[in-house]
Amino acid sequence: MSEVTVNFNPFLKPWLAPQPNNVAGKGVIERPGQVENFPWQARKAEPTQYENDFGDALEKVFADGALQLHEVSDGLNRVGFRTPHGGLWTPETLAAELHALAE
Repeated sequence: MSEVTVNFNPFLKPWLAPQPNNVAGKGVIERPGQVENFPWQARKAEPTQYENDFGDALEKVFADGALQLHEVSDGLNRVGFRTPHGGLWTPETLAAELHALAE
């Protein structure tokens, strides 16, 4: 039997509680030490090539010292990484894309 490599957690449960429970081990969060931790356990799916390229571009921009949203969007334009529609980044398009990818 061959082993299947999984690079995301297919069993990831979304956060359902409207308010976090202040008692450790209660609520919808799994009990520490009682659940097997998988590599990439916070992923719903493997990243796409675009997501990997976006991450690489962000690493370059952050390494160059960008801290503010406008600095990051300017940096992405400088390194030649474009929006999914091929346009230039603005702070607004960057914020929208980060929000969409965080879903």
